[in-house]
Amino acid sequence: MPAPCDTEIVDGPLLLRPWQPDDARALEAAVVESIDSLGRWLPWCRAGYDLAAAQDWVRRCEQGWAEGEHFAFGIFDRTHQRLLGSVGLNQRNLLHRSANLGYWVRQSEQRHGVAAKAVQLVARFGFRQLALQRIEIVALPDNQASRRTAERAGARFEAVARRRIWDGEQARDGAVYALVPEDLEQA
Repeated sequence: MPAPCDTEIVDGPLLLRPWQPDDARALEAAVVESIDSLGRWLPWCRAGYDLAAAQDWVRRCEQGWAEGEHFAFGIFDRTHQRLLGSVGLNQRNLLHRSANLGYWVRQSEQRHGVAAKAVQLVARFGFRQLALQRIEIVALPDNQASRRTAERAGARFEAVARRRIWDGEQARDGAVYALVPEDLEQA
């Protein structure tokens, strides 16, 4: 059964919800603010990111929900409705009940535990609503911040997989972490 596209996850000060067309301007601002801290790791986070790119992302996210393939959430401060970042499940494998989990947090909100909490919340969503049995988080080996986030969220490091990530220009190794439902019971 597909997850409804109006799914909201609330936990303390965080609100996670699917991207909506009205979010595009806030997304553009968050990305532009974060190019220095995220651009090294995320090929799409580059100078020149504009409103059209944000609108395209939101459209692709809406389509992903409709097709049951990509479940992307904006991470918002619940009180002020400020966009903090994004987290989502993609590369869903129905046969093996697995998916990939990705995340980023805008530069001004980094180092506050937002990403680790959002990872846990979306992983629970994946296990409960999508019946996933395994969620992978893959980061470039030298992306220590992302790797620490995966560990804080309860994911276990498994391996550095050769040529696991395509960065838009070349294949690069990836540090593979995984979550299974039992990991969140301990977190």
